[in-house]
Amino acid sequence: MTAVTESRPIAEPTVAKRIRSWILNPWGEPRGMVVVTWIYVAVSIVPVIVAILFSFNAGRSVTTWQGFSLTRWYLDDPRSSVIGDPRLQHALLQSLKLAGLTMLIATPLGVMLALGLARWRGRLASASNFIMLFPLVTPELVMGVSLFLVFTKLFDFIPLGTTAQVLGHVTFSLSYVVVIVRGRLFSIGRQYEEAAADLGATPWETLRLVVLPLLLPAIFSSLMMVFAISIDDFVISAWLSCGSSCDTVPIRVYSSTRGAPLPSINALATVMVAMTLTAIGIAWVVHRYLTRGERTNGRSGAGGGMGKAMGGGFDL
Repeated sequence: MTAVTESRPIAEPTVAKRIRSWILNPWGEPRGMVVVTWIYVAVSIVPVIVAILFSFNAGRSVTTWQGFSLTRWYLDDPRSSVIGDPRLQHALLQSLKLAGLTMLIATPLGVMLALGLARWRGRLASASNFIMLFPLVTPELVMGVSLFLVFTKLFDFIPLGTTAQVLGHVTFSLSYVVVIVRGRLFSIGRQYEEAAADLGATPWETLRLVVLPLLLPAIFSSLMMVFAISIDDFVISAWLSCGSSCDTVPIRVYSSTRGAPLPSINALATVMVAMTLTAIGIAWVVHRYLTRGERTNGRSGAGGGMGKAMGGGFDL
């Protein structure tokens, strides 16, 4: 007896089933997380793009598109552009001043603290590490109020203004430098210091000729990170401000949007976004350049890449 099987057409999956199968995909990559990530990126970036777009609006509205103008709210308008409004200019210069001073103070201090905390052994080491990382987990509003009370009640000889703002920015950005530099220290280990000591180098020579060149990518990344964090800060800058003469760009943007904002505020915010992205981009490019030997190390053998990353033409 021969069994005759009839060929039945296979039903095509519906569009909904295809999308569900693509998202779940139990036997492949977790595409659901990819979808969630791109949704988050879109929700985060689209408002920024819209704000940047209205900085090129030909009219005075920040909600109705009235034509395209490339330079009106940046250069051309004699009273309301970023260049024409002295208040916007002062806010931009104040933000750059605070960011520059914070970079110059916080980065060297953070590097020294990272070196000390990474090499410190003792009972107080864990407590010191926790205190150093405490600003990272403290809400910025709490940090701003605390610094305000410090400079008005405890250290009242330091007036509110640029000096207090710089000290406040250094206080909360120092931890970022320590985290970045310590991560670099732990990744390179202590073998290079020990090798330099075995070859007769003094501790100062080891620090200057071995450790600091190896830390250079992390130091530069910390420098740019501090710049990006400081120039965008609002809470601490606002709490430690002395008035309109100490307003930064975030403070000026906030105070202007509470009234009748002009596209020049969008233009000023766009300048800030461009500066932040430029700083992060420079940090990434320089880090890639300074660590190019280490990436080659995995392909060409051990030691040679790290030796080139230290700036010398030798192999370790």
